[in-house]
Amino acid sequence: MKRFVYLGQRGFTLIEIMVVVVILAILASFVVPNIMSAPEEARITKAHHDIRAIENALERYKLDNYRYPTTEQGLQALVTVPTAPPVPENWNSGGYLKELPEDPWERPYEYLGSQDTGGRPQIFTLGADHRQGGEDQDADISNVKDVEAGTAP
Repeated sequence: MKRFVYLGQRGFTLIEIMVVVVILAILASFVVPNIMSAPEEARITKAHHDIRAIENALERYKLDNYRYPTTEQGLQALVTVPTAPPVPENWNSGGYLKELPEDPWERPYEYLGSQDTGGRPQIFTLGADHRQGGEDQDADISNVKDVEAGTAP
């Protein structure tokens, strides 16, 4: 008959477990704030990239048609042929964008044509709060830095 021999195995004491929990809590206090801000930073970066892509498409539109779309034609003029005057004569049959991106807060980007801004067309989003102004994720993001989003001169 076999006998089991107790070899003096011992478990962790409550103090040892508490030390590990405290160490994990300290590490989490450094890591969690960095992880929590990452989604908002990613949204802001996405908005900047989208605006840059739309701005590039507007430049291609202008090269073909000698002017930017009007505010009334909007950014949709980059996807489908505008019917509002002035109708572009050299509109690219494939369009300038496959589809219009939404801002990171699931709203369409806003647009002011060059006739309303006095020069460069403005593409912008009003941020997470969808109101002018704001800071951090609520800040307006635009391709025109010196013009407040949503206002024409």
